[in-house]
Amino acid sequence: MLYIVYDHIYAHNKDYIRLSKKLSYLLRHGAIKEGLSIRTDGFSPIDQLLSEKLQGYTLEDIKKVVETNDKRRFILRENNGNWEIKATQGHSINNINNLYLKQLDHVDFDIIHGTYYRNWESIKLKGLSRMRRNHIHFSKGLNFICGLRKSAEIYIYIDFEKAKREGLKFFESENEVILCAGNDEGIIERKYFLKVYSKNWEILDLD
Repeated sequence: MLYIVYDHIYAHNKDYIRLSKKLSYLLRHGAIKEGLSIRTDGFSPIDQLLSEKLQGYTLEDIKKVVETNDKRRFILRENNGNWEIKATQGHSINNINNLYLKQLDHVDFDIIHGTYYRNWESIKLKGLSRMRRNHIHFSKGLNFICGLRKSAEIYIYIDFEKAKREGLKFFESENEVILCAGNDEGIIERKYFLKVYSKNWEILDLD
């Protein structure tokens, strides 16, 4: 049985917020470093998480975090009587390469990356980098639930058709975030920027 929860409600309880942050770290970045089991599809056994890294929490606490996470970051499922959980996207663990991702052949929405003024000069010069993550993240349009931070100061629109024509592959995650690994160096070059706006809807110069 698979549980994908779409509630847009914050977990106000600080313990749940702390638990959500711990899960994000373990499932996206730290599982192997912390000695936890994690499969190539991103799922980890909840029993091990609770016994080794999340002492003091329960399965019900994890269910509550999944149900109330505003970004829909986690998927919980019962597999042959054992509960498992994964992060839907945002991984930096290299061997998580079998996530359920839908490759995009065409789009009827804007593909947008949100960033900040402090990063803009570097992005103009070098393009968007996936950094230590497996993918660069984008939103479907101006979606501040999944894909864009509300604090973003700059919106970079991607020329999907040109990027696809020149070999870049875009995918949609289970929580509707758009992902692209970039080129062989993990970069989406500036030539694929369709337009760039500030949060005040001023057009930013690419030169």
